[in-house]
Order: sequence, then structure tokens, then C-alpha cells
Amino acid sequence: MNKVIKHRFDVWEEEPVYWELVSAIDKRLYQSTLPKSLIELIKIRVSQINKCAYCIDYHTQDALRHGETPRRIFALSAWQESPLFSESERSALQVAEEMTFIFQHGISDQAYEKLRSYFTKKEIADIMVCISHMNFLNRIGISTKTQAL
Repeated sequence: MNKVIKHRFDVWEEEPVYWELVSAIDKRLYQSTLPKSLIELIKIRVSQINKCAYCIDYHTQDALRHGETPRRIFALSAWQESPLFSESERSALQVAEEMTFIFQHGISDQAYEKLRSYFTKKEIADIMVCISHMNFLNRIGISTKTQAL
């Protein structure tokens, strides 16, 4: 299904090299040892926090293509209360929230230590890049009023 995209202007069209760089980060993330479902959950959750409707829609579709269940996607905004997420996913989602709200207190020692109990340093680097990357894309999408119609 092809979507019509509406926006103020297309940043990637104005400077295609940026899209090449953005795409390279995504390609690298999908080559990492992180489960694709976790990558998509992080992208959706960060986009929910930032209220980027375009990215929520886009990454929800990607998550479904990667085998994520609608039930877990529906519960994602309440992941702390939902029994549908593993402890390792919870640790990554906690860090996603703390990094997205970095101005509040950064990543707490408790959240970082919990993340370390489930992931290698390389995987933690991938998680942090994924979170930062999604925050970057949300800011472009929101600033340009990107919408899928």
C-alpha cells in the first residue's frame, strides 16, 4: 500500500546525503544482535512519547511485518503495567524513556544496571543509538509536519 506523504518540505529531498546516513544507521541496527521486535518496540515507544504520529504509524507497520503482535503494540504505552513484556524488554523500554526525557535526570544508575544484566556493552550501544536515532527522526518528522495520508 503506497501512502501519500504530506509535509512542509522534504528534508531528505533537499539534502539526500542525510537520508543515506539515516538509512545506514537503520541498516546497522537491523544487522545487530538485538531482536528486530525490540528495535521496533523502542522506535514505537519513543515516537509515542514524542507524539510523532507519522513514526508511530510507520514503525507499527514495520513491527507487524517483523512478527510483533497487535496486542503487545496496543499495550506498549502501558508497558510498566503489562505482563506482555519480558524483563529484558522492560529494561530497554525504561532506558528509552529516560533517554527521551534526558533533560529530567539522564539515565538512572538503576536503569543502566538493569540493562547491563540483560545486554552486552555492544548491544547497549545499539540500544542507545536506536533510541537517539528515533528521537532524531521524530524531531525531523514533527518539525516538518510529516503525515501519512
